Amino acid sequence: MLSVIIATRDSERPLVRTLAALVPGATSGLITEVLIADAGSRDDTPAVADIAGCKLLAGDEPLGRRLQAAADAARAPWLLFLQPGIVLDTPWIAEMRSFVERPVRDFHAAVFRQARPAQSALREAMALLASAVGTRLLPEQGLVIAADFYHQTGGHSEHAADPESDLLRRIGRRRLARFSTRAFRTNT
Repeated sequence: MLSVIIATRDSERPLVRTLAALVPGATSGLITEVLIADAGSRDDTPAVADIAGCKLLAGDEPLGRRLQAAADAARAPWLLFLQPGIVLDTPWIAEMRSFVERPVRDFHAAVFRQARPAQSALREAMALLASAVGTRLLPEQGLVIAADFYHQTGGHSEHAADPESDLLRRIGRRRLARFSTRAFRTNT
């Protein structure tokens, strides 16, 4: 159902946290494979990927090209792009399964809610309102996208300064569903 793609460079510790959080998705059968698009790490990132059973795609190409190559190598009909150190909140499996089995309306892509530091109920409400009406989407929110739609949009650009943000911008807020599940950046 889902191929997870994580771009790394010397990301050993944050990668461990992200992969650990994905284990329930793998054991439930939701995650088919995890592809690591590595940029020549000199730490133990390749060893972590190997121990976790991930497919390592190593190269010194720009980020956009590495992400595109990983998407091309993915076998599942849905792709989940995460950054190392991003952990999804506990209910992500059920929400993700529901989305990929029955996409909401005509949405072929979705992002997670960005986790925010603890704040008052009023500030939380204001933050939710701001995210609904125009705050910029961030790669830290992850991206779930149908593989066919990914390729139709041109995927990650190798020429963009920030290929992850560029792809989110090209997809556009109106074509992205939003999960209620939050994505957290763990301390590295």
